[in-house]
Amino acid sequence: MNEEDITIKRLKEEFPDSILDITFFRDEATVVVKKEDILPITRFLYCDASLSYDFLSDLCCVDYFTREPRFEIVYHLYSITKNKRLRIKAPIPSNHQVISSVYPVWKTASWLERECYDMYGIGFEGHPDLRRILLADDWEGHPLRKDYPLKGK
Repeated sequence: MNEEDITIKRLKEEFPDSILDITFFRDEATVVVKKEDILPITRFLYCDASLSYDFLSDLCCVDYFTREPRFEIVYHLYSITKNKRLRIKAPIPSNHQVISSVYPVWKTASWLERECYDMYGIGFEGHPDLRRILLADDWEGHPLRKDYPLKGK
């Protein structure tokens, strides 16, 4: 059994009701999970000795303007000790643009979540310092949203 299979197997065992979809592309797994369960899932991936996803290499947002749920938060995880990668996606509906912060798991999430907040307006519940990071405090709107005016406001 390869490492990705072990990860998927362990996730299915621990969070059977949280997994919405699993896909593979170019030998990399993507697991779509309920946003309500992102913190326990990421904590499990970090703490479980057989998995050890100890590095959050990126966290970003995707805006699917014409569909619902409109947004996805994408977590790119890496296990340094096991040399394996995993992508986790959590759909965010347009009527409740909040998800738990994974800052308690990976401190590097602080800046990445602030960027998503600044550019897309996604709130990260439990973040210790959620404020704009790239734009001025008085900036109106979120410029990476698909409905943001092309010439600005």
